[in-house]
Amino acid sequence: MFIAMNRFKIAIGHENDFIEMWKSRESHLDSVPGFKAFHLLQGSSDENCTLFASHSVWESADSFNAWTQSDAFRKAHAHASGAKDIYLGPPQFEGFEAVI
Repeated sequence: MFIAMNRFKIAIGHENDFIEMWKSRESHLDSVPGFKAFHLLQGSSDENCTLFASHSVWESADSFNAWTQSDAFRKAHAHASGAKDIYLGPPQFEGFEAVI
């Protein structure tokens, strides 16, 4: 199993905008081989931002990597740059292999 996470720092006051973007987007993940689950997680806030993480579960790192090269990936991210003013920097990717 492989866990793919992207951490996002979202400007204070734009949390609901960010959540709505994720709710309304077409992820195309359900049709991708090896995809298991997705969650959007909201973390703590400070005076500048609120931390969010996208969390997807895959059968393997190979399944995840194949998705990042697919048409489904390009379609899912086609409008990602439309609301740049809510992000405090680019997302930070973290990938994890399950060991137990």
